[in-house]
Amino acid sequence: MTTGVRRRMGVEERRQQLIGVALELFARRSPDEVSIDEIASAAGISRPLVYHYFPGKLSLYEAALKRAAQDLASRFEEPHEGSLGGRLLRVMRRFFDFVDEHGPGFSALMRGGPAVGSSATNALIDSVRQVAYEQILSHLRVTDPPARLELLIRSWISLVESTALIWLDGRRVPRGELEIQLVHDFAALAAVAAAYDEEMTALLRRMLKDEPHDGPFTDLAARLITLAS
Repeated sequence: MTTGVRRRMGVEERRQQLIGVALELFARRSPDEVSIDEIASAAGISRPLVYHYFPGKLSLYEAALKRAAQDLASRFEEPHEGSLGGRLLRVMRRFFDFVDEHGPGFSALMRGGPAVGSSATNALIDSVRQVAYEQILSHLRVTDPPARLELLIRSWISLVESTALIWLDGRRVPRGELEIQLVHDFAALAAVAAAYDEEMTALLRRMLKDEPHDGPFTDLAARLITLAS
């Protein structure tokens, strides 16, 4: 008969464990509502030991936020294969997977939580937005974006964020419909910008050139034609 002996964790391993535990708790409730005692209990250690690895809940929240931000940023990475509409739809599905998994934490981050106002927190949020912006530019094959294109992409990213927050408050619209709608929103914003700018007109034509008949952008065109008839 062998007696189980609990293995002693190294410093970095314990830190990563506490970050993981905090993320799980923040996924179910707002970080404001999660105490250090709860984190310690879930990790199977004492409250003083949590403070040995993190000075306070704010520093633990920021560490958890950093990991979550890296995860969220990775959701915007997509192979350059297939139509643009299809790629954006796959990105939206992964984005809403994250929102689904980390609802209260995502909401607290965007609406205001214990780390609001911290320069580190703001930098993390901005880094995710920048990754999303750069990824979309790469899919459009644009390296020096004109002003209207930058405005379009950054406005769309803000729309995605606000849509996710509203959706979390009751989930009254089916998630799948919102994912497609946001892809349609991107195309619609591009179409409006194209009406005012020749560069955007050329870009829009390139976007639509390789769209399949059953793709998201083609679906939007069909819906608009139906409304006009």
